[in-house]
Amino acid sequence: MIKSPSAVLFDLDGTLLDTANDLAYCLNLLLSEEKKQALPLEAIRLHVSNGANAMLDYGFGSVPDDEKRHLRERLLQLYEVNIAIHTVWFEGLEEFTALLRAKAVPWGIVTNKPRLYTDLLLDAMQINSIIDVVVCPDDLNIAKPDPRPMLHACQKIGVRPAQCVYVGDHVRDIEAGKAAGMKTIAAAYGYLEEPERVSEWQADYIIQKSSDITQLFEF
Repeated sequence: MIKSPSAVLFDLDGTLLDTANDLAYCLNLLLSEEKKQALPLEAIRLHVSNGANAMLDYGFGSVPDDEKRHLRERLLQLYEVNIAIHTVWFEGLEEFTALLRAKAVPWGIVTNKPRLYTDLLLDAMQINSIIDVVVCPDDLNIAKPDPRPMLHACQKIGVRPAQCVYVGDHVRDIEAGKAAGMKTIAAAYGYLEEPERVSEWQADYIIQKSSDITQLFEF
C-alpha cells in the first residue's frame, strides 16, 4: 500500500492514454499511400512503445535511410492531424486523476513523446487544464531511462522524488523511476512486447488492469 504520496507521475502512451489506435491508423494510412497492405491493430500495438522508427521497421521492413526519413516525416504529419480520433483514457485513470485532484495530490506526465505531439494530444483530450506538470524529451534534450526528466518534474511541482510515484509500461520507465528514487508501478496492461517479463523490471508494484491502481493507494 502506498500511503500519502506527494505526487503521482505517469508515462503517457500505453500507461495513461491508449493512443495505439491512432498511431496504428496513421501507419496504415501511410502503408496505403505507399500501396502496401494494412496491418492488424493488435500487431502494431506491440511496436508503439518503441516509437515511430520501430513502427516503420515493422510496417516497411528494412529500407534505405533516406526513404526511412521520408516515411517518418510523413507518418508524423499524418499523426499530427489525426492525433486524438480514437485515443481514450485507460479504464479508471481519468477517475483516479480526479481523485488525486480531490486529495490535493499533484499529478503529471513524464514522457518520451515529443512536446509538439504531447501538447496537441493533451489539448485534444482536455487534460492540459487539469494537470500539474508535463515533461517531454525536448525540454531537457534527454529522455528516459535517464532519471533527469523525472527529477525535473519533481522540481517543477516542488516535491521530493522519494515521496513520488511513477507509473509506466516499459522497462525504461521503471529504470528511470528507480534511478530517481521514486516508488514505481509497472503497467502490465500497456504496450508490452513481452508481458511475461514485467516482473524482471523489479518495479515496486505491478498492475494487470489500469483500474486496479486505486487499490494501491491510501490517502
